[in-house]
Amino acid sequence: MLTYICFLLDSITMSKYTTIFFLLVSLFLTSCIPTKSLTYLQQEESQISSDFAITKKPDPYRIQINDLLSIRIKSLDQSQVGMFNPVGDQNPNATGEERLYYDGFRVNEHGNIRMPTLGELNVLGYTEDEIREMLEKKLLEEYFTEEANIFVTVKLAGIRYTIMGEISNPGSRIIYRDELSIMEAIANSGDITLTGDRKNVVIVRQYPYGQRVHHIDLTTIEAVNSPYYYINPNDLILINPLPQKSIGTGTTAIQSITTLASILSLITTTIILINRL
Repeated sequence: MLTYICFLLDSITMSKYTTIFFLLVSLFLTSCIPTKSLTYLQQEESQISSDFAITKKPDPYRIQINDLLSIRIKSLDQSQVGMFNPVGDQNPNATGEERLYYDGFRVNEHGNIRMPTLGELNVLGYTEDEIREMLEKKLLEEYFTEEANIFVTVKLAGIRYTIMGEISNPGSRIIYRDELSIMEAIANSGDITLTGDRKNVVIVRQYPYGQRVHHIDLTTIEAVNSPYYYINPNDLILINPLPQKSIGTGTTAIQSITTLASILSLITTTIILINRL
């Protein structure tokens, strides 16, 4: 009878060990981050043998409140257009965000910019080309003739965006380009960390009627045709963590194995000490 009881206790103990072992193995398998969750712009096997066509082009950006515009007006006689250009314009070597902040034209809460002599002009919802055409028409109607040969340039004073979350170098950026993809924005911040969710990148975008939240999966090649693949000024990009980060067992196989070995060693040592008591 005593032998049977000992056998039964040993069986229960072995059952507990087996359960713990399988729980640890399950934890190990779920803690590793698969390669598919880390690879950008993946193609299906049927797509690899052929070129992938990018069919979506970014729509022209329409000016929003708090945007900063750089406007320059040139003529055959520069003295005639001096009043329209910023004071700092005579120093072409003075570049950078600080100069644009002081010399640019900010779109106020009513969607207007205020220019010398021309006064307030509503530019909310217009593209750069539409603003340029509007200025050229107004200048020719009120101040100049065709012989003045005026030349107007309208540009956004850089693309400003903020990127936060599971990114190597979070923060606000300004890029002096006409267009910027989300892949370039991420590269400028040092890439997403191993624990960052590339399948559900969140973009908070401004519109005339307020803000909207969008999502994009950067692990599929179809992302390049998404309307959110190209960054708009004042975008907020959020990289959320993967569940593996909260588990805390490691993001790679080596880290997970090391953690599993440490746990098994601790359990074994504890059981040995208990049995000796």
